[in-house]
Amino acid sequence: MLNRPRLSRTLAALFAATAVATSLTACAPTGSAPAAQTVRVPEDAATIGEAVSRVAEGGLILVGPGTYAEQVLIDKPNVTLRGTDRNETVIDGGGVRSYGVVAVADGISVENLTVARTTFYGVLVTGLHDENGPSAHGVDGYTHLDPAKFPPIERFSIDHVTAYDNGLYGLYAFDAHNGVIRDSYASGSADSGIYVGQCVSCGILVTGNVAENNAVGFENANASDSVWIVGNRFSGNRVGMTLLSNYQEAFTPQRANVVAGNLISENARSESPAQADGGFGVGLGIGGGTQNAIENNRIEGNPRAGVLLTGNEDLSATGNIFSGTIWGDNGVDLANVSSARAQARANCVSDGSPSTLPIDLLATCPDGVQTAVAPDALPAVDVPPGMSFLKVAAPPPQPSMSDVEAPARVLPTSVSFPDRSTIGVPAADLFAERARR
Repeated sequence: MLNRPRLSRTLAALFAATAVATSLTACAPTGSAPAAQTVRVPEDAATIGEAVSRVAEGGLILVGPGTYAEQVLIDKPNVTLRGTDRNETVIDGGGVRSYGVVAVADGISVENLTVARTTFYGVLVTGLHDENGPSAHGVDGYTHLDPAKFPPIERFSIDHVTAYDNGLYGLYAFDAHNGVIRDSYASGSADSGIYVGQCVSCGILVTGNVAENNAVGFENANASDSVWIVGNRFSGNRVGMTLLSNYQEAFTPQRANVVAGNLISENARSESPAQADGGFGVGLGIGGGTQNAIENNRIEGNPRAGVLLTGNEDLSATGNIFSGTIWGDNGVDLANVSSARAQARANCVSDGSPSTLPIDLLATCPDGVQTAVAPDALPAVDVPPGMSFLKVAAPPPQPSMSDVEAPARVLPTSVSFPDRSTIGVPAADLFAERARR
């Protein structure tokens, strides 16, 4: 039996200011037929789970249009799971099944399909698994990851995937290295639409995605040293994105990532599930995150705060540097509500003149302790109640991949990151054609 995941406790500190599970489809061999390089569903196998049992390592599972009421566990290396039509190939949890696709082997690609209405995760990539199945968080607290016992997944790709109305997370990479979450869509999650957590020297690129109508659009907890969040639309959530450190996961603190060229705007949408720890009207929340380069982002229309700094226990927001930011129409552009136990330090703006709370927030830059205000000093907003994740409206049709008949994807050993000098500030309508109107 899989552990039921918990909601992120770190958000309680960050935003103090403001099920029936079925077993995963196994992939044990069925019969003695040799494994196939390509298995088509439903032509060669009636279900995706059956296709996993038949496909060879390094093979392709090609899934035709249809609604597939199943959970899929992929534990064979280098397998590609691809839909032939992103919008019409749907793995449907029906509001009762826990997971859509879970990848627990190296080199797996999940692409060009939709995963909807699961109670926990849409797509999960994780090295944290044993004979009882995969997991990310436990129901009775959290035991720190033993990297020797649970080595991270190496090489993964989530590409052109739509994840909507999943109970906790849409697209989730946990204890994983050297992967990409690209050109995908996530909505209706009661924790976060896209999540990257618990890794060091992660080598993960999150780019070209739309996250909306979630409690949090994108969340990073204790994922460090080479997570790049580039060119995404995190708009129309309750909170746009977070960079978090906590003691419930290994590898504290979160540090040294690149957040560049993103649209982080109008995060005050009522048609969204509420996160258990709250939060509403914030563009970017940094809860104990450290040494992040936050460059050329457009942060606009977030009524509580464009950026909110706070700590978590004794973990402080430290050394986050903002450059090239377009600020506009936020309740306040940059605010610090850190406690005396976890005072913010050296969070600085290299250019521009954002509004701040307190007014002298940036006076000690580049390296001093920063003054803070009480949470009730922030602009007041009316916080609407959250709605059921199953009632969030379905997304508009999303673009499919162009060559669905291509061979199985061969993933590189490491991810190529873009040239930072070429990442500009996005337009205010970035990916508007892929978002709800």
